[in-house]
Amino acid sequence: MGSERYIEIPGNKTHELPPLLVHGAESATSEEAAELDSVMLEAEEMLAPSDADRVTIEQRKFDLAVQLATQYRALLSQWQWGDSVLEWIRQCEITFDSEVTLRNLLHPDVWPHASRASFVSLLRSKAVPTHGVPLERAVGMRLTFRQPPPIDCFSNQFLLYLNSSVADTAYQTWSHLGPDGLMLLPPERFHFEIVDFTN
Repeated sequence: MGSERYIEIPGNKTHELPPLLVHGAESATSEEAAELDSVMLEAEEMLAPSDADRVTIEQRKFDLAVQLATQYRALLSQWQWGDSVLEWIRQCEITFDSEVTLRNLLHPDVWPHASRASFVSLLRSKAVPTHGVPLERAVGMRLTFRQPPPIDCFSNQFLLYLNSSVADTAYQTWSHLGPDGLMLLPPERFHFEIVDFTN
């Protein structure tokens, strides 16, 4: 991050951006039980043949299913954050379009201009509390999936190994669609509220 360059904004006014509305995944006990049922077969297929007794094998299968369901809930949480951030960016673009001072900062035919990824950097610069959800990965997860897919759409390999690399790649590709040398929005020039609906 040593090569950060901030775009120049005329004047010294602090601009008010729309609030970031963070929506969380519903966490109902019946849904969690359904998630466990959905991954039980996957968990069974992952277990290597063993001489262990039936109770031990069932416990291993259950533990693995719990781990897969936990990975899925983390994926849902990331997707919800990413969806919230992309909606916030869309609202910010409307705000930028309505203010004369900000209007040209996002237009690709004006150089230098900020990209949509600049808003993710702005959130990071403002130290927005994400409760452990990596912003870039969350946005990447939302870019990968238009809607949160049900748990039975995922293989165990995806849930355990691939989801982070897929989300990271999606974010990196998206963030590099703009010009070389990302121009960032100066954090001290913007203010916004965070409304967290996850609780």
